[in-house]
Amino acid sequence: MVTPSVTRLVISGYYGFRNSGDEAVLKSILTALEEESARAGIRIEPVVLSIDPEWTTSMYGVQAVHRMKLGEVRRALKDSDGLISGGGSLLQDATGMTTIPYYLGIIKIAQWLGKPTFIYAQGIGPVNKGFFHPLIRGVFRKCSYISVRDNESAGLLGTMGLSRDKIEVVPDPVMGLPLPEGMEMTGASGQNGQDLPVVGISVRYWNTERKELTQLAAGLTALASFMPVHFRFLPFHIPGDDEASRYVIERMEGVTAPGSIISVAPETVDPQEMLAEVSRCQALIGMRLHSLIYAASQRVPLIGISYDPKIDHFLARLGSVPVGTSDQLDPQIVASELRGLLLDGESWRSRNASRIDTLKQEARQPAERIAEFFKNRG
Repeated sequence: MVTPSVTRLVISGYYGFRNSGDEAVLKSILTALEEESARAGIRIEPVVLSIDPEWTTSMYGVQAVHRMKLGEVRRALKDSDGLISGGGSLLQDATGMTTIPYYLGIIKIAQWLGKPTFIYAQGIGPVNKGFFHPLIRGVFRKCSYISVRDNESAGLLGTMGLSRDKIEVVPDPVMGLPLPEGMEMTGASGQNGQDLPVVGISVRYWNTERKELTQLAAGLTALASFMPVHFRFLPFHIPGDDEASRYVIERMEGVTAPGSIISVAPETVDPQEMLAEVSRCQALIGMRLHSLIYAASQRVPLIGISYDPKIDHFLARLGSVPVGTSDQLDPQIVASELRGLLLDGESWRSRNASRIDTLKQEARQPAERIAEFFKNRG
């Protein structure tokens, strides 16, 4: 039996910061690459660029180098067979002016070294500064493969002068993340001896006046007046989301009196542990994009609160719209929508079954394309 040669691929993204959503992206990419490369008869060895290489190595069992030590990054790229950039929202200037230059710079170094580069299911934008457009265009034109996670990202790249027929639109990689093997699925509803429907809640700080969190608390309180519920808060990013969760909980006065329960999921940066938490819910309301993606992947009925266009873009793939925004959220609509999902979740699952199956299948396409690229090259 011939042992397949090793293909070393550097993976660049927002990794090692212990953000559950971004770590889920990495875990999803690693899983898909392993499975698709095995199917193609090759062996891919990932090298992850991380802000905390030791933690990333211990978490995923892969080699990692420090993303900000450019000497180490360059050596890793020089010794590699190619670079994967993504997934996530890497090329955007909403969080600062250094983000786009950093990620483009990593791709450019790989291209200078003659390595093939692959854009893996990225969400592009917002790109408010026009001078970034030709920089993105120049780097992307030299990429061997480009995939983005929504039509809006493809459209934005089109306005920058990139040919749409060279851009593949695929779902976020996390749609393909499997539940952990052997993890006990006891269900959060069994806690405290209660058998209550579980509503997962993912919140974050965004609006400086906290209007959406205050209104959400009112909506959850209204829901509890209709029926007893187990409200399970799911902090996706520590610290921050746990504080936002407590902010909402403090404003849910009287919720436990009619028999409802409030709990907060334990802190975890293991994406599959959080995926298991979501899978135990009967409905979910989320601000974090990956809370919604987790719910969809596990066929948990969901509603989203939009603070960023990426929320709207994902919900649109399910034929849905946000229940409200970070600026405007009606508590009575929240209560009504959640009540409907709890009372008739099967209708939601039936309506979205084929869409979800398609998204899960398409989420693996970038890994399949990359594996085929190196199989054919070999």
